Amino acid sequence: MHFQSMVSPEACPALVLNADFRPLSYYPLSLWSWQDAIKAVFLDRVNIVSNYERFVRSPNFEMQLPSVVSLKTYIKPSRHPAFTRFNVFLRDRFTCQYCGLRDDLTFDHVLPRSKGGMTTWENVVAACSPCNLRKSDRLCAEANMHPAMKPFAPTINDLHRNGRLFPPNYLHESWMDYLYWDSELEP
Repeated sequence: MHFQSMVSPEACPALVLNADFRPLSYYPLSLWSWQDAIKAVFLDRVNIVSNYERFVRSPNFEMQLPSVVSLKTYIKPSRHPAFTRFNVFLRDRFTCQYCGLRDDLTFDHVLPRSKGGMTTWENVVAACSPCNLRKSDRLCAEANMHPAMKPFAPTINDLHRNGRLFPPNYLHESWMDYLYWDSELEP
């Protein structure tokens, strides 16, 4: 296939929406490569919602590159997010819960494992390495270090809301109507 213009095809990802026109995920943003988007069109798995001004061509075929696609079949979002390091950071907005810094993040057990603390949503917070080392295996009161926010098990909506605070480096104008339509409007 021949690609029109000097723009690399990799610069034309497609935003993937669920059948209800909401992004499958906000962080990371649900994007497909141009190849995956075209393949999904040919397999009749998606509807094209919006296109780039760019085309791909072969000797007997021409197609505008999709910039936004929606799934034809609704995928029910998980109700409970996976307990992962990334999701803990996202819940805590990529901020150390002890000092507020955003660098060199790890996670800390509020009730240390050495004192019976479990690795659960309710006991783990994002922490920068210096704070994690300073707190060590002490209780919060012993270390005089208290998390800014009590750890909790987030919902998918909590993570989506936080994910919207960290937009990707590139947002095509055709995506904007679908990314923030359910955000609160300013008066």
